[in-house]
Amino acid sequence: MSDKKSDHQIIRHVVFFSSKDANDIDRMVDGLSMLSAIPSLRYFEVSRNRNEDRFSNDVDVIVYAEFENEAALKAYRAHQIYQDCIEIVRPLRDMRIAADF
Repeated sequence: MSDKKSDHQIIRHVVFFSSKDANDIDRMVDGLSMLSAIPSLRYFEVSRNRNEDRFSNDVDVIVYAEFENEAALKAYRAHQIYQDCIEIVRPLRDMRIAADF
């Protein structure tokens, strides 16, 4: 946990996805990568899950983003690129779990 005052308002946004078909994971990563062009992002990363867990392998793709504040996160969700990404990724995904902290 950081005590830096500058980190106090930063919102970390993490989303886990599973694909309906393992053959679509690269298409999901490509679609989600479009989000990096949204200007309200402070930091953005999308990746295949590299973890091979003996108890659960439900997560195929992870998105991690940081925003300066709540307004920046709202702008991200309202951006047209975000909407375009949904149209591409939603049909390919099975599970989606998001958390902001």
